[in-house]
Amino acid sequence: MSVYDFKANDIMGQEIDFKKYEGKVLMIVNTASECGLTPQFEGLEELYQEYKEQGFEILGFPCNQFANQDSGSNEEIKEFCQLNYGVTFKMFEKIKVNGSEAHPLFNYLKKETGSLLGGIIKWNFTKFLIDREGNVVNRYAPTTEPEKTKADIEKLL
Repeated sequence: MSVYDFKANDIMGQEIDFKKYEGKVLMIVNTASECGLTPQFEGLEELYQEYKEQGFEILGFPCNQFANQDSGSNEEIKEFCQLNYGVTFKMFEKIKVNGSEAHPLFNYLKKETGSLLGGIIKWNFTKFLIDREGNVVNRYAPTTEPEKTKADIEKLL
């Protein structure tokens, strides 16, 4: 099993088969629009712009499970990210990342990194780095600034 076995709806409601990302290096991150870490959108976008031509994609998943910090609609979230941070990387519909209603992709990501942080996502902006074969190779804490992941991304590219 790999991340390529999953599907999710993008922020416009269109189903995306993750097979389309085969052969790319991915960073999957749960996001929030009203969090102290929200400025990380800027750093994520900078990473995306720097490495997208080399086969790097960022997949953002809004989540409202942490202190109600992404309560807007998908359309409001999309607009916020574009207007405030110029986000051009792929954003998906708002999901849950923990609990019985967690998106299957995030259940998989947590399982693959289960020994870290007890197998749950503790806060917004938890980042998962995926290699070109669809394997989870690293998990970064919410407070890890996107720029601090550059060396790991470059190794995979």
